[in-house]
Amino acid sequence: MKLTRSAALLLSSSLNLVGGGVGASEFDQAPLTSNNAANELWTSKYGPQLDLPFTGPLSFAHIPYARCLDDTRHEFDIAILGMPFDTSVSYRPGARFGPNGIRSGSRRLRPGNGYSITWRSDPYAHDVKVIDCGDVPVTPFDNLIAVDQMHAAYATLLARNVAERAAGKPELRATRAFAKDGKEHPRIVSLGGDHTIVLPILRALHEVYGPISVIHFDSHIDTWSPLRYFSPGLTPPITHGSFFWNAVQEGIISNMSIHAGIRSKVEDYGDLERDASSGFALISTDDIDDIGTDGIIQRIRDRVGSGPVYISLDIDVVDPSMAPATGTPEPGGWTTRELNRILRGLAGLNIVGADIVEVAPMYDSNAEITSLAAANIVHEFLSMLQEGAPPSSQRPVKSAPRGGTRDEL
Repeated sequence: MKLTRSAALLLSSSLNLVGGGVGASEFDQAPLTSNNAANELWTSKYGPQLDLPFTGPLSFAHIPYARCLDDTRHEFDIAILGMPFDTSVSYRPGARFGPNGIRSGSRRLRPGNGYSITWRSDPYAHDVKVIDCGDVPVTPFDNLIAVDQMHAAYATLLARNVAERAAGKPELRATRAFAKDGKEHPRIVSLGGDHTIVLPILRALHEVYGPISVIHFDSHIDTWSPLRYFSPGLTPPITHGSFFWNAVQEGIISNMSIHAGIRSKVEDYGDLERDASSGFALISTDDIDDIGTDGIIQRIRDRVGSGPVYISLDIDVVDPSMAPATGTPEPGGWTTRELNRILRGLAGLNIVGADIVEVAPMYDSNAEITSLAAANIVHEFLSMLQEGAPPSSQRPVKSAPRGGTRDEL
């Protein structure tokens, strides 16, 4: 069959999107022709066609990309999964564009250029298979169907086999101890989407692990009952401010969960009493002034203990001066530096998954500071999931590996 030039270009673009990533991998596609590129001018003079920070298919940090829901061949230890859902918000919509915005904010991250001077490691350089599994095709027209789609997608990937090449890292083989089936399960970092996405995620995790302790970074408690706002007899909707209420009613989270960064106004003190009865302890934003980041870390670790833990992070936990692009911003939040330090202090917990939600890029500054902050948080998640303990300031500094493409001067 002979392809027209336009058809060949279209097919080439489609293959590149599936291939993703930088350099050779099992995700790379076969060339459309049999020409030996090594003998051509570009390759002989400049080498491989590498993606720069501002070029190439849009996967998180230029890692390999696959439509994992369609293709069962790919095993992974950690997956990035977008959930572009935002039709349960109470104020500003737009978080359906969050997965794309976070990936865009990650363009300067890449395998070979992700080494952290704090962690003394590169989360893309371990013997850990990390891939971007694309986005769940969520309907924007029916929330009940959308929630079911997200549950089905998450449960599908959670049931996949883990990769075998990380067998030497016991911290990546910790899920077996908590899984009902006694097997290892991959871990998923989800990109929202509004905060409602956490309910189908917790349902899927509960099917594998039982009740989960949640570490909830947010400026809002999100345990409000929807029954307060809708007539008796009507089926209450699932919203981004009530999904934890649903989770408590369904018995899928433990009573050893905790909020961190809370500062929004509530109706009255009864809201806080009802929140406490839902199994959540509460750390306010202002507590950082009294106990510092180390005190917050200790409170969180003491609260969730040694069972399976899920981390859910609403970008509005960060002060809107540093992360304005969100649906319900609240002044007086933590800085990105304070948040990074707290997250790093949680490494070593039995984290079975994580998410970042409520990034709505259309409200961002021209400098895309929210997308950049969110991408950096995902980078921290990937490090946390691969390290058995928080980074130590006493650890001797290793030399960063040489080579790779850099964009710093």
